[in-house]
Amino acid sequence: MNTDQDPLVIAGVSYGSRLLVGTGKYEDMEQTRQAIDASGAQIVTVAIRRTNIGQNPNEPNLLDVIPMDKFTLLPNTAGCYSAKDAVRTCLMARELLGGHDLVKLEVLGNEKTLFPDIPETLVAAEELIKDNFKVMVYTNDDPIIAKRLEEMGCVAVMPLAAPIGSGLGIRNPYNIRFIVEDAKVPILVDAGVGTASDAAVAMELGCDGVLMNTAIAAAQDPVLMASAMNKAIVAGREAYLAGRMPRKRYASASSPLDGTFF
Repeated sequence: MNTDQDPLVIAGVSYGSRLLVGTGKYEDMEQTRQAIDASGAQIVTVAIRRTNIGQNPNEPNLLDVIPMDKFTLLPNTAGCYSAKDAVRTCLMARELLGGHDLVKLEVLGNEKTLFPDIPETLVAAEELIKDNFKVMVYTNDDPIIAKRLEEMGCVAVMPLAAPIGSGLGIRNPYNIRFIVEDAKVPILVDAGVGTASDAAVAMELGCDGVLMNTAIAAAQDPVLMASAMNKAIVAGREAYLAGRMPRKRYASASSPLDGTFF
């Protein structure tokens, strides 16, 4: 399938790849570059509070590895535990990136689980949308909250599959499917993917894309895993579009006997 004929559309912009990747936890800038290239991703998320994109002129600049003329940068608010800090971080990103308005909002509520603080997320989302940011929002797998965030004006909703960095895969596929079925904006699984089969399952559920970092960066061979994730996203999307066969309790012969001669 030509991905250009089945694009991911976020805030009116079309992307050929449905895989979004992060930039943390790699050995060095070169490994980061190689893994991102192998992933085929066009949208790359950057933790503004943890990554130098120009605010520290004497340190290596991530933009040397992911130039803005080749990738869509997705500044994120990782490490923020209040709406106030998240909004401030997005404002800093917009200033550093020359007015860039597409951001990934995450407001965390607990250092152990890294689950989202939903009340603070709602406050931050409302303020950022009023300030003309295009908000892609990290949330839990609650269909009611996902719909609320969509109705507020978020351009994409990103429910977790499992805790950030856990690699546990999709723990509640039924809720993810409920969110997908009721959505009018892109739904992207964010957090919890551990290997290629997890990414494929997310796509088979009808998700519009998957964002991941640790699953690639923490693999024994991150570049090879990035390539595997690229293929899994495509395979899962094709399987979803094809429509799987119905599940049955009993066997059904691949070559039926009806109409045979003996």
